[in-house]
Amino acid sequence: MSRNPVHVLPQDVTYTYARAHLAKLWDEAIAEREPVIIHRRGKESVALIPVDELDSIQETAHLLRSPANAQRLFTALTRSHREQLPAQDPGDLAKSLGL
Repeated sequence: MSRNPVHVLPQDVTYTYARAHLAKLWDEAIAEREPVIIHRRGKESVALIPVDELDSIQETAHLLRSPANAQRLFTALTRSHREQLPAQDPGDLAKSLGL
């Protein structure tokens, strides 16, 4: 299945199709880094998503849960975009902070 690398949408499939093609869908979810939405008549839909993507989503939600922390993060992000700050390696940053 060919995907547009600029704008990748989640793939929607039926439960029957997912049962017959689980290994293929599993591999695609990992390769494309996008969820596969599985629909089953009369049931709530579910998503097949790589676990590291799920971890990332959960971590982001945790960091944004506190309004004060969310504001600090968005302020820092805005500042980095406005000032065109160079990217820093996390290891180098930790060393410079004595961590």
